[in-house]
Amino acid sequence: QVQLVESGGGLVQAGGSLRLSCAYSGRSFSGYRMGWFRQAPGREREFVAAVIWSGRSTYYADSVKGRFTTSRDNAKNSVYLQMNNLKPEDTAVYYCAAAIGGTYYSRSSYNYWGQGTQVTVSS
Repeated sequence: QVQLVESGGGLVQAGGSLRLSCAYSGRSFSGYRMGWFRQAPGREREFVAAVIWSGRSTYYADSVKGRFTTSRDNAKNSVYLQMNNLKPEDTAVYYCAAAIGGTYYSRSSYNYWGQGTQVTVSS
């Protein structure tokens, strides 16, 4: 059974930091790109960041570039999202997802999804 489990969400003041983790299991994820998406109330789920299998290439939405960093540890079957200088507009449920192809920013490219973790940034 494939599982992606996010953790590390919570409540933080504006300007603060959080580190999200996503542990994946249940099959081989060799070659998979791992992505992070977020969904705020009343809004569509949007791309945040992605990292390829080797970890050598990463991609970011313009809204988080320079503040968020994604990385992965394949030995631990885990991917991370370090979020710094958080803003109230970063408040959302954050999801990790896995894709074997397609485009890094497209939701439809991702085959597996986690249940999400809530991030709330107070002003």
